[in-house]
This record gives sequence, C-alpha cells and structure tokens, in this order.
Amino acid sequence: MTYPDRPHRNFYGRLKGQALRDSQKTYLDQDLARLSPGPVGWDENPKRLPLELNARFNGKPVWLEIGFGGGEHMVHQASRNPDVGIIGCEPYINGVAMLLGKIRKAGVENLNVFPGDVRDMFDVLPDASIERAFLLYPDPWPKTRHHRRRFVTPEHLGPLARVMKPGALFRVATDIEDYVRQTLEEVPAAGFERVKADIHTPWPDWISTRYEQKALREGRPPHYLTFRRS
Repeated sequence: MTYPDRPHRNFYGRLKGQALRDSQKTYLDQDLARLSPGPVGWDENPKRLPLELNARFNGKPVWLEIGFGGGEHMVHQASRNPDVGIIGCEPYINGVAMLLGKIRKAGVENLNVFPGDVRDMFDVLPDASIERAFLLYPDPWPKTRHHRRRFVTPEHLGPLARVMKPGALFRVATDIEDYVRQTLEEVPAAGFERVKADIHTPWPDWISTRYEQKALREGRPPHYLTFRRS
C-alpha cells in the first residue's frame, strides 16, 4: 500500500548481515512484538498518531538510543536506571536480535525496541517527550560526498530537537575526528548548547561498547560530546 503523505527517505545502511542463529530467530519471534513502543511504522500508523509514552512507561522519563548496535549500552543503562523507560531504534536486524538476547539475560523490563529507521520514530514521538538521547558510534560515512548521510545533519537534528524536552541531554560518542567537527558545528545550530568541554573522558555511567573496543584496537581514540537542549 502507498501513502501519499509519506516522505521519501533514502536509507543507506545495512538491514541484515549473516544468517541469524536459531536462538536469535526465537528472540525475534517471541519478544519483539511485546517490546514494541507502539504503532510506529506507516503500515500500522498511517495517520502518524503520537505514541502514548506515559501509558507505555507508566509516567517514567523516556530516553532514546539512536542506532543501538549490539545493545550492550542500552541494557547497561536500563539496568542502572529502572525508573527510566528507554526506546532503542535500530534497522539492522542482527543487532536487534543481539539486543533481545541481552534483554533476556539481564532480565530488564524498561526497554522498548523499534527495528527500523529513527526518522519514522521521530514522526510519532510527542513534542518534548524525550529527556535524554544517545548517538553512539554512528556510521561515519568517511567520504566527503557522503557526509550528508551522517546523523548530525538538519534532516535528523531538527526532528530530534523537537522531541527533546528543554534541558534534555544529548550524548554523542565517536572515534572519527571529522565526525566530531561536524557534530560541534551542526548540533548547536539545531538548538543545543555544548555542556561538556572535555571530550576525551567518558561519562561516569559509560560502558565501553564493542565498536569502541574495535576503535581502540585500531588506534582511534574515542570522543565523548554532551549537549543540552536549549
């Protein structure tokens, strides 16, 4: 079915990698629908009605992780912050399956998962509904002609600013120096102020992800940037 109001959005990342293990297929079959934050996709929510986050998370503050990779950071934060609800968006189905396995192992119950493009999530998040957002080791798109594909562009940052509460924190971690440059240029222009001057010291509640460990092995130092929605 086609929707005349649906914006055209190119997607450049991977949706699936190597074949899933049987256990991962089980996680997807048994757990993914239960962990949905509500109707996000166009087929289930063509009118783009806002999600009822207060009902979903019993009035808890809501955090958002954009591209959670293998999910270790999400589960870590959920375990440390049981009084917070966390939504994770990730279109790479292998990463979604990895996260579901970690959720089962940790026994955390304050996580929701959307296996798709965060831009679709932005469509249905209410204004000023997110109290913290994470962008951790996003795809660097290193070629200059591909920099417009990076998350830290107006296409993504404008909707992110809309859904974040005034004073909400936005954390960015990357091992790519040019991504730091673009982040420091684009994020403040979207309505955020920088609040962490030291970009080489991780946050106190940080857990090093597999992407960070790979960067360290390959000699690329991590950078940690924090912004506040102004």
